Amino acid sequence: MAKGNASVPAMEMTNWFDTNYLFIVPKLGPDVKFSYASHKAVDEFKEAKTLGVNTVPVIIGPVSYLLLSKPAKGVEKTFSLPSLLPKIIPVYKEVISELKVAGASWIQFDEPTLVLDLESHQLEAFTAAYADLELTLSGLNVLVETYFADLTPEAYKILTGLKGITAYGLDLVRGTQTIELVKKDFPKGRHLFAGVVDGRNIWANDLASSLSTLQAIEAVVGKADNLVVSTSCSLLHTAGDLVNETKLDDEIKSWLAFAAQKVVEVNALAKALAGHKDVAFFSSNATAQVLRKSSPRVTNEAVLKAASAAALKGSDHRRATNVTARLNAQQKKLSLPILPTTTIGSFPQTVELRKVRREFKANK
Repeated sequence: MAKGNASVPAMEMTNWFDTNYLFIVPKLGPDVKFSYASHKAVDEFKEAKTLGVNTVPVIIGPVSYLLLSKPAKGVEKTFSLPSLLPKIIPVYKEVISELKVAGASWIQFDEPTLVLDLESHQLEAFTAAYADLELTLSGLNVLVETYFADLTPEAYKILTGLKGITAYGLDLVRGTQTIELVKKDFPKGRHLFAGVVDGRNIWANDLASSLSTLQAIEAVVGKADNLVVSTSCSLLHTAGDLVNETKLDDEIKSWLAFAAQKVVEVNALAKALAGHKDVAFFSSNATAQVLRKSSPRVTNEAVLKAASAAALKGSDHRRATNVTARLNAQQKKLSLPILPTTTIGSFPQTVELRKVRREFKANK
């Protein structure tokens, strides 16, 4: 399905929002039939549980699944994908029911499409979907997670008004305006999973700044345990563990935090918020932040000076040769046709191309 073959075209892949990760795009139409085909979420929950680890199953939310799909071939482009909710919600109910029987106490639904510019009928689909799931979700703690951008006031209102939801996960790294929405209005008795540790890069968190953000919203959220320190998104977007980087010098390593280190940062922030701040850890983090900003490995004074407006001369605004001379020189060197064609980006990974590359590497 992903790669295709001689008789079946490969399914379309596109970027997962603005990341470099890809997903296979479902193609759906009014006649599609959904069934509970893969028990992966339940099987992996049970596997972890037998090892003594109580996990939180994470499932793509029903509305985001549909909104990230496309109309199938031959289906009108205007086909309303949310109209398929009555067909897909029964499958979600099966999955939820099976997870409850398996002993899950929390379930996370990822609904990242809430950060997109949605039309009113698309936003209303979230309300309809979770109202339909409310009874099935009864007895569970349910987290709806959004990430990668700010929520609009309309989307925030929809999110915080969903039925049967215990907690909301927000990206407070990229969603700086969302913080203001939280400060203005947050549902009583609900949990906020505050994504203050960036899940999309390899840089150490500015712990002092993150703690300040958490303290600013703590009073709004309510009880101390209603505010949960979290990452801005899944940690699959960053490298695994800095411990494995044995060739980096200590200065650069002090600026970095991979997935394992980001978990430590989350834990340190949670403890600090609860009044048990690790002063030494925060102090070394603050020192590293200052050194990184001022280090000549990051800040080149000569480049800064040359790039400043004050350093520009009148001659800097003009090329040394006129356009005709440059075109003649280019043509003499490259002999381009009237309409030259250039390429950029990735090329298909065909069998023939892989074979040629292998032979090239083998000096054949």
